[in-house]
Amino acid sequence: MDIRYSANQKDVKRYTTEELRKEFLIQGLYKADEVVAVYSHVDRMVTVGCMPVKEKVSLEKGINCWKNFGTHYFLERREIGIFNIGGVGKITADGETFALDYKDCLYITKGTRDVHFASDDPEKPAKFYMVSAPAHTSYKTTFLSIKDAAKRNLGSVESSNKRTINQFIHPDVLPTCQLSMGMTVLETGSVWNSMPCHTHERRMEIYMYFEVPGDNVVFHFMGEPTELRTVVMQNEEAVISPSWSIHAGAGTTNYTFIWAMGGENQAFDDMDNLLPTDLR
Repeated sequence: MDIRYSANQKDVKRYTTEELRKEFLIQGLYKADEVVAVYSHVDRMVTVGCMPVKEKVSLEKGINCWKNFGTHYFLERREIGIFNIGGVGKITADGETFALDYKDCLYITKGTRDVHFASDDPEKPAKFYMVSAPAHTSYKTTFLSIKDAAKRNLGSVESSNKRTINQFIHPDVLPTCQLSMGMTVLETGSVWNSMPCHTHERRMEIYMYFEVPGDNVVFHFMGEPTELRTVVMQNEEAVISPSWSIHAGAGTTNYTFIWAMGGENQAFDDMDNLLPTDLR
């Protein structure tokens, strides 16, 4: 497990490009029959990738839970949200099996002991993208297809940000302890996300960009509003955004991204909105 410690915004101002990427960018999430995990000390969120090909893979494969979390198993004191961005796959959680197609989601509650991943077709393996947050109470493990997500249509063609926000793990859809997750899909001809941008002091956020075709990239903007930094990202890469940082992006084509939040509350209007002219 890769451990990332909290970064002070004053220090980030002096980071080189390489230091910025090493601190916040998450790459290489999908390795055959492995679990790749990055533990961020920003709100103690864990970003996980798993691509089962020939094996049935345990969530805890290669992760020392006692060393990293001080628990006997991964979800003893955690909850987790899982999206499938690959071929059809299955997740087994304490003996209950869920089939996930492309862009389907599963929320697994605190206290779930055994979680395993498998693909239906090794030639088209599932790619499970996950974010886990600490939890102090349990709710209900819940499957959500892309059809079940609450949809919000925002933006316009004129501002190059026409998009659909799919709310999956969200207070308006199902109760969770602190984790919120969803998926934003940009339409053809639109490239901007989360602009006008904002910060939320009491919640961090993680973006994972996918459906970025070929040699295209997304320019992800982060940093304090008056000290912006850019992380150039490719397909199926994630980026950590501390509470003091904006989180917005522009691609060389349209794309899709999964957002995950954790922190002190789940109030989506608890943010400080910024105008593009406020940025530096």
